[in-house]
Amino acid sequence: MSSKDRINVFPSRMALTIMKARLKGAEKGHSLLKKKADALTLRFRQILKKIIETKQLMGEVMKEASFSLAEAKFATGDFNHMVLQNVNKAQIKVRTKRDNVAGVVLPVFEHYADGTDNYELAGLSKGGQAIDRLKKNYAKAVVLLVQLASLQTSFITLDEVIKITNRRVNAIEYVIIPKIERTLSYITAELDEREREEFYRLKKIQEKKKIIRKKAEAHRLAYEAKMDYQDGPSSLLDDRDEDLLFN
Repeated sequence: MSSKDRINVFPSRMALTIMKARLKGAEKGHSLLKKKADALTLRFRQILKKIIETKQLMGEVMKEASFSLAEAKFATGDFNHMVLQNVNKAQIKVRTKRDNVAGVVLPVFEHYADGTDNYELAGLSKGGQAIDRLKKNYAKAVVLLVQLASLQTSFITLDEVIKITNRRVNAIEYVIIPKIERTLSYITAELDEREREEFYRLKKIQEKKKIIRKKAEAHRLAYEAKMDYQDGPSSLLDDRDEDLLFN
């Protein structure tokens, strides 16, 4: 195992504890990021489905609005220049809100009406129903455009966040966690090797101590035997004959 495949640490009990804590943290982070990615993907698919439905509805509404514009022009003539000259304030405005999805802030566009209709009485003389139908159809189209813009903005934002989150999940799963596990294996192997060396060293020390004790015991016995031989009574002196008295 090369040093590039693991974290460069000194193998010790403290390093083993730290690596175990890092592994636990990496696994917890991987689990949380995986849940976040799943939640974002679920919301992403919901938004995609809603975008498709809104675009289909948008096509129908715009078709109906274009047809109502043709009807109004046929009934009242060309009134575009009159409307454009008198426009000074938008009746439908857009405001921004925020939606939080698994820690990701998504911008949400919301329409609201501001002011009254300046052309509420337009077309009373002729083609009033056509103009009223035209205004309602284009108002519906504007509302759908705002919704579609909000959905597509959220779609793009979620797409980028999901890519980043998936890269992090893959990095933790396939790079960080295996690297920490290889480091733990390396530290464990080194500590086991040290324990075997220490056991072998202690065994050798015990054997040497036994040899030393045996030699010391042999020297002691030899010394005691020698001292007993020097200090003991002589048999020649003990067997002396008694003195004889002559008359």
